[in-house]
Amino acid sequence: MRLNIGQAFGLVRLLVGATLVVLVSSARAQVDPFPEIARAYLVELDGAPLWARHADEALAPASLTKLMTALLAAEAGAADQIVTVDDDAAAETGSRIGLRAGDRVRAGDLLAATLIGSANDACGALADWVAGSRQAFVERMNRRAAALGLSKTAFTNPCGHDAPGHLSTANDLAALAAEAMKVTAIASLVKRIDGEIATVDGTRRFRFDNRNALIGRYPGAVGVKSGFTARAGKCVIALARRDGHSALVVLLNAPDRWWTAHALLDRAFAHAGAPSVP
Repeated sequence: MRLNIGQAFGLVRLLVGATLVVLVSSARAQVDPFPEIARAYLVELDGAPLWARHADEALAPASLTKLMTALLAAEAGAADQIVTVDDDAAAETGSRIGLRAGDRVRAGDLLAATLIGSANDACGALADWVAGSRQAFVERMNRRAAALGLSKTAFTNPCGHDAPGHLSTANDLAALAAEAMKVTAIASLVKRIDGEIATVDGTRRFRFDNRNALIGRYPGAVGVKSGFTARAGKCVIALARRDGHSALVVLLNAPDRWWTAHALLDRAFAHAGAPSVP
């Protein structure tokens, strides 16, 4: 069949248009191939982003907030310094280990309970110790966030309670996690399966499991933090290392965060050509 010039031109336009649709669809798939898994997510491989959805949307970060508290506490040093738990810390709600006002605990042990057990009472005690008051600590959190370039992050409390204006993004949280993992004390704690601490006098002991269910279950998992509140939903920053590669997943408001994080880490490592682990 012979085509006239007009028909030929029309056919070329149709083919080019179809090709563009395929290319655009492919590009979008690479940016957001998993649109239903979470309100926002980010996947990085060796520090470079692979896939994302709403990664710059400011959302409630739940206990992922504690990474900033831990960072400031670790930078304050003096892990052996004794901290006396005050009334505000002892009254913290949500996840806690059961500290009482007047308990005397080493700062390094409070850091462990904050990161591994996600204990709000330990987190509050750390904040009060570092800055002298909760408000002064929150001001430090926001100054540190600004210094790190976390432009869409704002904190109103040290532990991640839902509150107006307490917000962060998947991109900002990935950057915060990267900064926190540079600190040896933090990196060594977040990969532990469980922990145990005691008051200085030894009369009270506290055991806790890592709230990040990937630790000890996903091959190569080394952190970083999980969280949950009614407003934030189920959240996690998951970091794993395998065969010289590092994969990071940030999930905000992800109903099936553990299975989702597992699958995304697998996919990231497959993208790197790393062998699968049975």
